Amino acid sequence: MIEIKLSHNIINKCKSKSKDIGKLKNSITKGEGNLAGIIGEYIVHEHLKNSKWENTYDYDLIHKNKKIDVKSKRCNSPPLDFYECSIAETSLHQECDEYVFVRILNDFTKAWILGRMAQKKYFKIARKMIKGQIDPSNNFTVKTNCYNVSIKELNDLPVAQKP
Repeated sequence: MIEIKLSHNIINKCKSKSKDIGKLKNSITKGEGNLAGIIGEYIVHEHLKNSKWENTYDYDLIHKNKKIDVKSKRCNSPPLDFYECSIAETSLHQECDEYVFVRILNDFTKAWILGRMAQKKYFKIARKMIKGQIDPSNNFTVKTNCYNVSIKELNDLPVAQKP
């Protein structure tokens, strides 16, 4: 996991972009997670030097010819390795090569880039969860049908190059 302190500069850069998005179709949070989503994309883009920030319907970044979709989730505390990463069933249409997962504190002071996984591998090992089901790993009531993988199963991102 890579911990990142979020500055006012980062948040302000991402606020206007998140407002432009509006409410996304199939959004679990009805648009309330836009800022967290954009912050997640931004910090992964900054970490993966030479990535291209596309923000399309299917993926967010291109890095080394791979289409990457960044999945961000807000949280109340630093993530632990047994916490789950989720892909909502409504996102199965996305044509990307891999996912990168991010957690962001609700107060927007810190974020963590948790890791990455190729899309095909993700769905080979993921556990399907059904809306209303209680996830036994964390007692969370699932808000929508999704596919979960624990943080410890993710692959690390390459170490960021210093300028």
